[in-house]
Amino acid sequence: MPDFSPTQYAVPGFVALVLIEMIWAWRRNRHAYEPKDTLTSLAFGLGSTVSGLLFGGLFFALYLYLWEYRLFDIGWAWWAWIACFVLDDLKYYWVHRFGHRVRWFWASHVNHHSSQHYNLSTALRQTWTGFLTLGFLFALPLVLLGFHPAMIAICGGFNLIYQFWIHTEAIGRMPRWFEAVMNTPSHHRVHHATNPRYLDRNYAGVFIVWDRIFGTFEPERDDEKIRYGIVRQLGSFNLLWAVFHEWIGIAQDMWHAPWKHKLSYLIREPGWTHDGSRETSNQIRAAWLERQGHAAPQEPVASQNPIAGDAEPA
Repeated sequence: MPDFSPTQYAVPGFVALVLIEMIWAWRRNRHAYEPKDTLTSLAFGLGSTVSGLLFGGLFFALYLYLWEYRLFDIGWAWWAWIACFVLDDLKYYWVHRFGHRVRWFWASHVNHHSSQHYNLSTALRQTWTGFLTLGFLFALPLVLLGFHPAMIAICGGFNLIYQFWIHTEAIGRMPRWFEAVMNTPSHHRVHHATNPRYLDRNYAGVFIVWDRIFGTFEPERDDEKIRYGIVRQLGSFNLLWAVFHEWIGIAQDMWHAPWKHKLSYLIREPGWTHDGSRETSNQIRAAWLERQGHAAPQEPVASQNPIAGDAEPA
């Protein structure tokens, strides 16, 4: 299968920016990088590339087959590229949101959040097991509308390229108009935080407006230091454990759970347990608000789990 993704051409730029940020960190914030953590992130990126090569062709072949049953002949006009990019970003928002709200999806996406450091190398922490979640199905509406699979792949590639630069603490805030519309380092730092205030917020890829529309936006505060990673930190640089730990956790929970609860450990939100032994992100946030002396606000309908209610980690 031909590779339509522009991300491979951006790799030299990624490497150059990581090196530049390392120099900045050496001078301004030496805690931003940790050698073992960075090596783990690089290994994640390599493994994700291999996984994409192995399974990407199968998904592309499926898209081409279904494209024959498209509703419209959209073609390759300039406006089609803009429409495809915007709709693909909307698709990304929902894929990303499911990645936090449904444990089956989270088992794959948790890889990206597993570092307790936040730097450009963190952006390379991409999943090896995304094919297991069937997240590729979210692109089928675009295919059936008539956007060519190659156009979708190219737009998705530029979406990922955009997201690289927002994984940094070297940039504070962008101009107000930019912060209002686009995803930025400030917004994405919130997304990677484990602070109760910030859990499961700012799912945007390129346009932060989706979070504003669907009730999942949270601004970064200057008076609260961000803690990065996941609610239950890995505590290890073991690559295989980092990749597969949540899948192992799901298998263990399903094995020990009563029959009527087994499926819930797959499709309910991360942190959910039938006996209440762990907490979801909304429970963590509600407990934090109570400690602050505030009543826990009603969760907006738009922020609920699209499948099963509340959710947990970063």
